[in-house]
Amino acid sequence: MAESVKEFFEGLPTRADASKTAGMNNSYLFDIEGAGTWTVEVVDGAVSVSEGGEAGDCTIATSEENFMKIVRGEQNPTTAYMSGKLKVKGDMGAAMKLQKLF
Repeated sequence: MAESVKEFFEGLPTRADASKTAGMNNSYLFDIEGAGTWTVEVVDGAVSVSEGGEAGDCTIATSEENFMKIVRGEQNPTTAYMSGKLKVKGDMGAAMKLQKLF
């Protein structure tokens, strides 16, 4: 289990299940308040992560605290979105595919 947002993103490419992400072609910008930004690219199921970034098919913004709760399974991402703790801009279809990465 990741201890920090940075550790989570650094380990994401090796944790992503290729059988679930096969055929996915999307880019995501994660703007984590208090931790930084990361770009996650999924090209035909292969996941790559880079620190920083300007844009993606969709942007996910939340606080470091809320992000870690979601990662640990302590917070449902849909509930976080509905209550305003998680903001999504851009392609909602791409955002819905995110569950395949986690």
